[in-house]
Amino acid sequence: MTEAKIETLQYRFDGPEHLPVLILGPSLGTTWHMWDRQVPELAEQWRVLRFDLPGHGGAPAYPAGAVRDLADRLLATLDALGVQRFGYAGCALGGAVGIELALRHPERLASLVLIAASPRFGSADEFRQRGVVVRTNGLDPIARAAPDRWFTAGFAAAQPAITEWAVQMVRTTDPGCYIAACEALAAFDVRSELAGIGVPTLVLVGSEDQVTGPAEARTLVAGIPDARLAVVPGASHLVPVEQPAAVTDLLVHHFSTAWQPAFDSTTGQVAIPAAAVPGPGPGQPGLVPAQQAPQAPQFAQPQQSGPIAEIAPAAVAPPGLGGRADPYDTGIKVRREVLGDAHVDRELARADEFSADFQEFQTRYAWGEIWNRPGLDRRTRSCVTLTALVAGGHLEELADHTRAALRNGLTPAEIREVLLQAAVYCGVPAADRAFKVAQQVVREETTPQE
Repeated sequence: MTEAKIETLQYRFDGPEHLPVLILGPSLGTTWHMWDRQVPELAEQWRVLRFDLPGHGGAPAYPAGAVRDLADRLLATLDALGVQRFGYAGCALGGAVGIELALRHPERLASLVLIAASPRFGSADEFRQRGVVVRTNGLDPIARAAPDRWFTAGFAAAQPAITEWAVQMVRTTDPGCYIAACEALAAFDVRSELAGIGVPTLVLVGSEDQVTGPAEARTLVAGIPDARLAVVPGASHLVPVEQPAAVTDLLVHHFSTAWQPAFDSTTGQVAIPAAAVPGPGPGQPGLVPAQQAPQAPQFAQPQQSGPIAEIAPAAVAPPGLGGRADPYDTGIKVRREVLGDAHVDRELARADEFSADFQEFQTRYAWGEIWNRPGLDRRTRSCVTLTALVAGGHLEELADHTRAALRNGLTPAEIREVLLQAAVYCGVPAADRAFKVAQQVVREETTPQE
């Protein structure tokens, strides 16, 4: 039996080879250049490794639809380099990778910093909707909106070169890889697992972050034992870019004072020391050569405000369900992934003593059994479902499943073809009504939110 090959990541090293390794993980839509201002000082004490997400910064476009997949690819890259133990700092999606490493591979991690991160990023509906917009319109609408999400208004106005760099960075990302990363964030939810993180952790957030702000940061601190919180004033989501000196100071202090020894007396685990293998010189990419990508502009150091650090008490998160997977548990997960959290929440909220059994029936058998069968993928099941709903004249359900089809990866053009096919076999009047319903849904779902 041949093992599946795990793709590696595009990376670069900075700093002397003999120093301990510190990894910096990027946010969705960015490249390793988001860390340019931190590297010179960090490289004095660590050998800094930065990596690009798939399809970002000219990296090979091998989509990764789960955070665990990204963590596995990073570990495969490190294994090829002989790096066994390392510190890790990640921003947003890069922070989710850090959480995954701390939960699944704690023996590899010496210390952790989570920046603009969350145990669950917004709602699954939000990220699947973003994927629908990109699939239909490309990345330009997302790119144009990036500065508003990433920076405070004052910074964006004062630093037009960085603002334009951010737009171009998103615009040159591979759309398929961006959509897959949205799916990864939609499925990421470790709220019940935070108590299992045992490495020294600093949670860092910009005070003005409207994407994953101080509230999400405090959720992490409350769930991770002995985690510390640092709030950086005057910064939004991409705090390493907006307040580089403050972030650098916090990283240096944390990694200098909270580097967990390789031997853990509570588990008896001993980390394997890093192998002495030759690597590329400082500033040179390795494994996967970097392609042309937007370069971070040179800019004046913005005015810095000192970070505010505070200690928050840890709280034990509720345990997971455990035990054998129940069709209902699988069904509610699949139902939410296909129809969206908002729809499922509405349906479950309407249930009462009379209809609760029917809701359970749908979740357990339609979604836990049929929609979860491996014989057809979800795109194909959406095609079949749309046709059946047209034939039955079920227009309300047709609207819900048109939204689901877009989430499952069908394009508006493919949905149009399904309805044209249905017109031949289900009748023109039925298809006429279906086109009106689907047209409205497609317009609503694929129009970028300003």
